[in-house]
Amino acid sequence: MNLYVQLLFFAIPIFIILILIEMVFAKYKGVKINNSEDMISSLSSGMSNTIKDAIKFSFVLISYTWFVDNLTIIKFESLSISIILAFIIQDFAGYWSHRFSHRVNFLWNRHLIHHSSEEFNLSCALRQSISDTIKFFTFLWIPAALFGIPAKIFAIIAPIHLFLQFWYHTRLIDKMGILEYFIVTPSHHRVHHAINPEYIDKNYGQIFIIWDKIFGTFQKELDHIKPVYGILRPTATWNPIIINFKHITQLARDCWNTKTLKDKIKIWFMPTGWRPADVIKKYPLLETIDPSKQTKYMVHNSNKVIFWGWLQLITTGFLMLHLFIIIPDVDASMYYLYALFLLMNIFSFTSILDNKKYAVLVDLLKLLMVSFILLIQDFSWYGLNSLHSSLFFIYIISSNLISFYLCNQFDKLNNIKV
Repeated sequence: MNLYVQLLFFAIPIFIILILIEMVFAKYKGVKINNSEDMISSLSSGMSNTIKDAIKFSFVLISYTWFVDNLTIIKFESLSISIILAFIIQDFAGYWSHRFSHRVNFLWNRHLIHHSSEEFNLSCALRQSISDTIKFFTFLWIPAALFGIPAKIFAIIAPIHLFLQFWYHTRLIDKMGILEYFIVTPSHHRVHHAINPEYIDKNYGQIFIIWDKIFGTFQKELDHIKPVYGILRPTATWNPIIINFKHITQLARDCWNTKTLKDKIKIWFMPTGWRPADVIKKYPLLETIDPSKQTKYMVHNSNKVIFWGWLQLITTGFLMLHLFIIIPDVDASMYYLYALFLLMNIFSFTSILDNKKYAVLVDLLKLLMVSFILLIQDFSWYGLNSLHSSLFFIYIISSNLISFYLCNQFDKLNNIKV
């Protein structure tokens, strides 16, 4: 079991406890910061990203190890100095990769999922990408390679650095005095997630806010301007798989529809949101022009649909942990199949939250996949005994029947979608 997965077994319970504490405290203060569909979407997004990272489904153009082997000039003997320097460089690189992801059209697809919620709470922190499979930004770690900092230090620091970005996704902590000058606080990050003209594309820092102050992207939270959260082109879905590829699909569509070769190339590298003039005129998109008049995405779901979403989310979470446990004992092709099954499960129950009837088809495909996996594993689900494998298959059959039932109820509901 790799280090990242081991850390997850500690981090996930901590995240869940903090989210529950935030929910209780928000209710005590009478502040509405959650709705069920949004939280299910956020948490299932976190699961999909965690699954992708756990099975190491990504590709690096040039590895950091190559830079260390070829560029090292000075090597520190002190481990403590190497760790401190590595953390600072990790944060510096994080600032710039974050900034690039906001400012370059095709890179925005890798980060859009994180900003897609129209709420702002701890669960939103878990909205992470599965579309960032190609790692572009290794060159930002060249300063560390010059000092010969070994890759194993970053293997430990990188997930810790990521987990430390969780706590400041909240509306319940006000400004924090002197800390506002040095580290990223909830106030700073509320600005970053806001779409108000005064706030947009500010505060890219991840741990230290000093990078924003050095490079001119800092904006403090103003008392007279309440942050409005989301993105300027609302995704209008709770499905994190769709959200992950929504922007890149739109870019490809615009690239196809624009008439000039120049624009077909430019569209990928222009600032985020840029579209060719001929495409804007012929294929307008829904955009938020005045954030103060934002209408949040909403589906009038029944309590049965919401309960089913929560139940499926929790079940998928336990299955994800089972995947992490069996990874060292099965071939890569088999745990990739398991990961695909989990992503299909997430796609299905979040589609039901959107009242999309194609969830039934996804569940049918999921049933066929599970049947195939059980067949080639002598009717055992990844090492489970016959009783547990049978219970799992009953769960899959039940999921199909319940999805079919719920989807047949959609026409009877008065749904409002924006």
